[in-house]
Amino acid sequence: MTQDTGATAGTPMTDGAEDASEGASQGPVQGADWLGDPQYREAVVDLLGVLAYGELSAFTRLAGDSELAPSQPLKAAVAALAVAEFRHYELLVSRLEDMGVDPESAMAPFIRAVDAFHERTRPSTWLEGLVKAYVGDGIATDFYREISAYVDPSTQTLVHDAMQDVGQAEFVVKVVREAIAADERVAGRLALWGRRLVGEALSQAQQVAVERDALSSLLVGGAGGAHRPSADLAELGRMFARLTDEHTRRMGRLGLAA
Repeated sequence: MTQDTGATAGTPMTDGAEDASEGASQGPVQGADWLGDPQYREAVVDLLGVLAYGELSAFTRLAGDSELAPSQPLKAAVAALAVAEFRHYELLVSRLEDMGVDPESAMAPFIRAVDAFHERTRPSTWLEGLVKAYVGDGIATDFYREISAYVDPSTQTLVHDAMQDVGQAEFVVKVVREAIAADERVAGRLALWGRRLVGEALSQAQQVAVERDALSSLLVGGAGGAHRPSADLAELGRMFARLTDEHTRRMGRLGLAA
């Protein structure tokens, strides 16, 4: 998952994600040894597990998308993005292994939901795939970056590294804007596609969080004890407003109406 990017990932998109996270309520307490709390540890494993599977999915989908690229330079560019997503996956897997957790087990609870999202939002064209990578996966990535405001500093840094934009945003914006300039009719179709993606992505992110008690506890303060901040209902509302605002900004960068 990479923010403001075009990674087809779960992962993920990054440009503007820092701005979104700045709006979150106060960050985690530096130096707190929260991993000693079993519930908090479970929440971190869940967070890293869902992100790892999102990055793995991003890699496989981008690798497939590269085959659909209309030219050799574009094929190479998308393949390079796929490699970057796999490196993010390796970062997350390495941390899980350092924690003594089997990465496959950590990812398993999220396979069904993530795969279902991608099945419901299967692109029918090369350009739809790029928009999905940038807009659809970006919403999910923003959501998990928001959650990272409530974890320990080391985990938060890892999440931000794994969501880092590696040039996807610039690439997708350039390709989509060039396509619109060549044929204005493209804009209307892609705008409709983007609106569909935002609903599906928000629904999928909420579903994952609600179904996993440990992840939900990160937001409401049930994990990590009194040492860590939590979000009240007002802050949760502001969080989803930030996600929507970020989606609108991304669509604008593409030259599409949100």
